[in-house]
Amino acid sequence: MKHYYNYKKKIFSIIELKKIYDEMFNSQIDIPQFIGNEKLFSGIKHSIYPPHDNKKIIGYWHEGSEKDIINAINYSLSVQKDWLNLSFKERISIFLKVVDLISGPYRDKLNAATMIGQSKNIFQSERDSSCKLRDDLKNHIDFAKKIYKKKNLIPLNYKGFVVAITQFNFSFVEIPYWIVIMGNVVLWKPSEMQLLTANVLMEIFQIAGIPDGIINLLLINIKKITNVGLTHTNFGGVTFKGPIKDYKIILKKIKKYILKYKTYPMFLGKTIGKNFLLVHSSYNSKKVSTAILAGAFEYQGQKSSSISIAYIPKKLWKNKLKKILIEKILSLKIGSPRNFSNFITSVIDKISFLKIKLYIEKSSSDKKSNIIIGGKCDSSKGFFITPTVIETNNPYYFFEEIYSPVITIFLYEESNWKNILFLIKNSNKFITGSIFCIDKSIISSVKKKLYNLNINFHY
Repeated sequence: MKHYYNYKKKIFSIIELKKIYDEMFNSQIDIPQFIGNEKLFSGIKHSIYPPHDNKKIIGYWHEGSEKDIINAINYSLSVQKDWLNLSFKERISIFLKVVDLISGPYRDKLNAATMIGQSKNIFQSERDSSCKLRDDLKNHIDFAKKIYKKKNLIPLNYKGFVVAITQFNFSFVEIPYWIVIMGNVVLWKPSEMQLLTANVLMEIFQIAGIPDGIINLLLINIKKITNVGLTHTNFGGVTFKGPIKDYKIILKKIKKYILKYKTYPMFLGKTIGKNFLLVHSSYNSKKVSTAILAGAFEYQGQKSSSISIAYIPKKLWKNKLKKILIEKILSLKIGSPRNFSNFITSVIDKISFLKIKLYIEKSSSDKKSNIIIGGKCDSSKGFFITPTVIETNNPYYFFEEIYSPVITIFLYEESNWKNILFLIKNSNKFITGSIFCIDKSIISSVKKKLYNLNINFHY
């Protein structure tokens, strides 16, 4: 297996990727804030370490202040008119250059940064930091074109700055690119565990020709960014992905200051939630086991699409599914993403590790639950937690917001199918779900009952 990915006839070498990974892993990097035409090194430094090697410091990031937020706002507003005065085609061409850089010369560097900083295996990293990021940018460009054609219906810009608050688990949803393409300026506050990829992306933006101050990188906690940014008269909008508690803080802040703003702000938000898997007794055990494996344990269950609970018929579970799933989990390798054969790596940080560990400990002492595989937590080298499967007869068990390689299996009698549908329908915890069923009449019935959820059906 000498070579790996092929994009536009260019072969990307595993050897080259490992070389870049090792260079980044063994270097000492200082990550500044990018405000206007300056890189700001405040001297208030915080360590950067790979989650899978938590004793290894690979650099530092420099924390900003509330004054930096004000400076970023003033600079971005001073250059917004020039950015907006560029023709729409010119702005599009700059972002197409970003796509080319991500797809070509910066592909390995983005992959390596994502593997080290966010502890993604090679497959997750490739899908996220190059493929999905590239495709996402193309989608943003296409969306901007559609808006531009209907500019009499939708405002082209927000006449102010937009705050983008992003989470650690993806590189491809970093900032609202279509908003920038339409002529807006952005203050970007990334997750602390996202900074290696954020730093590479800022380098790409500069090389592609995005003018200084159009996208500003602020290394400031969410409390400061909301206290200053969301109370400013020129606040034009916010995009957010993260915990629901922070989501509510942002909503309250906007509501409080709504009459102060020069324009009504935009708010695009996405929170963490639970996703379910519902299996009908008619379905194939092997396919269900694969769905659980990928849905619950890919990237250690740290995605919004991850499955947290599966409703499975007792008969199907005991006859085949349980055995097949355990065998597949035992075959998974766990360790550093530097070893490309590892499917499972570490969870993102110490806070997440301790939170998941506590849940697992509660499960082991709960009479209504039973850990059938996994449950081992080891932070001596990195924040590693083995894939964990919990059986329970409590359908409300383990219902908390948590990114983790843990799935709860609730076993139900086939005769209770309708009760399970009622349970799911009346839960306010789910974002989405998947149903595995081959009976089309049942699927048709489910669609009517679970109309308020985004459901994926598998035949």
